Amino acid sequence: MATLSDRLDHILGAKAAASLADAFDMHTVEDLLRHYPLRYATQGQPLTEEAPEDGSHITVIGRITKAELRPMRNRRGSLLKVVLDTGAGRGVDVTFFHGDKVKYVVREGLRAMMSGTVNYWRPGQWNLSHPGYLILPEADGDDSVGSLTKVRGGGDLRGLAESAKGAGGVDTSFMEREFIPVYPATAKVQSWDVLACVRQVLDQLDPIEDPLPEAMRAERALLNLSDALRLIHLPDHKSDIDRAEDRLRFDEALALQLVLAERRHEVSGRSARACPPRTDGIAAAFDRRLPFELTAGQKQVVGEISADLSGEQPMHRLLQGEVGSGKTIVALHAMLQVVDAGLQCALLAPTEVLAAQHYRSLRGMLGELGAAGELGAAEHATRVVLVTGSMSASAKKAALLEAVTGEAGIVIGTHALIQDNVEFFDLGMVVVDEQHRFGVEQRDALRAKAKAGASPHLLVMTATPIPRTIAMTTLGDLETSTLTELPKGRSPIVSKVVPRRQHPNWVDRAWERIVEEVTAGRQAYVVCSRIGDDEEGTGKSRNGRSKSRDGEKDGPTTQAVLDVFETLRGGPLSGVRVGLLHGRLPADEKDQVMRAFNDGSVDVLVCTTVVEVGVDVPNATVMVIVDADRFGVSQLHQLRGRIGRGTHPGLCLLITDAAPGGSAMARLDAVATTTDGFELAVLDLRTRREGDVLGAAQSGTARSLRLLSLLDDLEVITAAQEFARTVVESDPGLTRHPGLASMMHAAVDSERLEYLAKS
Repeated sequence: MATLSDRLDHILGAKAAASLADAFDMHTVEDLLRHYPLRYATQGQPLTEEAPEDGSHITVIGRITKAELRPMRNRRGSLLKVVLDTGAGRGVDVTFFHGDKVKYVVREGLRAMMSGTVNYWRPGQWNLSHPGYLILPEADGDDSVGSLTKVRGGGDLRGLAESAKGAGGVDTSFMEREFIPVYPATAKVQSWDVLACVRQVLDQLDPIEDPLPEAMRAERALLNLSDALRLIHLPDHKSDIDRAEDRLRFDEALALQLVLAERRHEVSGRSARACPPRTDGIAAAFDRRLPFELTAGQKQVVGEISADLSGEQPMHRLLQGEVGSGKTIVALHAMLQVVDAGLQCALLAPTEVLAAQHYRSLRGMLGELGAAGELGAAEHATRVVLVTGSMSASAKKAALLEAVTGEAGIVIGTHALIQDNVEFFDLGMVVVDEQHRFGVEQRDALRAKAKAGASPHLLVMTATPIPRTIAMTTLGDLETSTLTELPKGRSPIVSKVVPRRQHPNWVDRAWERIVEEVTAGRQAYVVCSRIGDDEEGTGKSRNGRSKSRDGEKDGPTTQAVLDVFETLRGGPLSGVRVGLLHGRLPADEKDQVMRAFNDGSVDVLVCTTVVEVGVDVPNATVMVIVDADRFGVSQLHQLRGRIGRGTHPGLCLLITDAAPGGSAMARLDAVATTTDGFELAVLDLRTRREGDVLGAAQSGTARSLRLLSLLDDLEVITAAQEFARTVVESDPGLTRHPGLASMMHAAVDSERLEYLAKS
């Protein structure tokens, strides 16, 4: 007999266990049983939707209504053209190459299962080409059509039948199941290999001691774990699948929340220096000199953060808000409250452009309050210094000296702040801007620079709105503050899609609009998706097209910022002052260009996404995004937020070659029709397959969650969070709950759990 914790090599043998370990990182019985089916083949029905994606791998079951041998047109040999009636309203067209070899097996009237890759030869018409196939016995057991002892088939599905073959022949009872599981597979470990292992393990599995308390299962009407794991793999009815998924979905939510609850408990055990607000300090003086009134939302968040800073446990808070909602001024107020307590603050930014922007912005907002030691400084002034990797040795030495002596109350920098030679006199708070750009090791390295025995307060900020379920599941150890209200004086932004292929003259009009705005005394951005032809690893040819390994062109044209800059400067924008900014420029040149754009001596900034976050030029009113379909939804929203920051309305033009009616054009239309960042964030996550937000990769090529939807399962996540926090509060480390600890690691991909544990 077997238990969930048993090693697979003890149950399946060394060869099969090694294959599963290499393909899926499975080592225990629980690892295997948590590898749930992707879907189920059902008798007489297709596995997937009626219009599957081109290139997807599907399996269908039905009756062969046509099997016609035809000669190939351009070479020797024949094709077998087959129609498989799945009972779903239309036949599936199937083509077998070398048709003369299969014509004696694949015949009209037989029931068959076929599995292959979907090809669309023309719109709306798809075909399976040379699929794996298996001739099925009739449900009534008529031996004249389907042998009970001989496997007749080819390709992948022959292996499926062989996995069901025992001493007495093919297990027809299994082949005739209403639901046949189809598993995530690799080239070396196919679905039927997994199925054979699962069946072998289930045959030997002891009753499982359920890690969930009976009261919790009863409250949520959840199956016990033994039944859920059996029914997810071998269901008899659709209701079996639904009930099993309900239980196992909760397990996934609980696994995530247990990680976060442990992290939250660990933070709560630390101590921090209390920084209560003062009525006679620099924070109060800053409030008095503000030329405008904070929004109601800003006031509320300032109060929340102030209360956190007043305690002796380290603040651990996320500040999220719409583009331009005023996060920076809220963070500055918090830093000044810490400075009032005699401590220092570090602000970590992901790029030198953004770090320099923060430095200029904070110095500008503070005025004489940020000029300690200088002529005309205010009574309670502090100093603000900038530390970046590209600074001159003398400038960096001076900044580091002010940090270590305590003269600088606020130290702003990039990854350079994390280096060993950077020391603080008494670090009391760390602010991380655009938190998703930093790993936890980097944040912890900065927090470790505080004096021994005390943890600095932590404020992480993001301008990418995070839907509530995502925040609960990936940032559940953080308290969350959200700014949704834009400050008074912010102007509306109108966005328009410019389809370059259909209306090339609209592109000309876009450049004219920029000239009109510049003539009226305002400024503009032109944003491109890449730098230039010599980018390493981009796979781009000199004309901007993607290239395959054999050098063939296989992708749409994209325009490089270097080319666009030269074209505009010598053509449509020849009459205005055009600047160039991208990530490969030397740091001093980047800073020089941004200063020129800030002070108005550059009218149009042609750039890459280095301006995506934090850059604040109120006089910029137009943004043209070239090849807009190459950007994500949230990224477009962030870029668009660089305009309309002053008293004049903003105009964002999205130039694209995307086909009308396609998914790329639909994304751009969505961006153009709403400025609600949370709505766009949900769309972006659905587009990228939201399960992958748990991992560092953002491509959406693989889902780490198997059943849980971070966007749709709020109620499940909330219940799991409450239960996880209760358990961890009474049993940190889960030493008294080994079943929950084991489930935590098996229910969710181990790499994603490690990522969460470090985030």
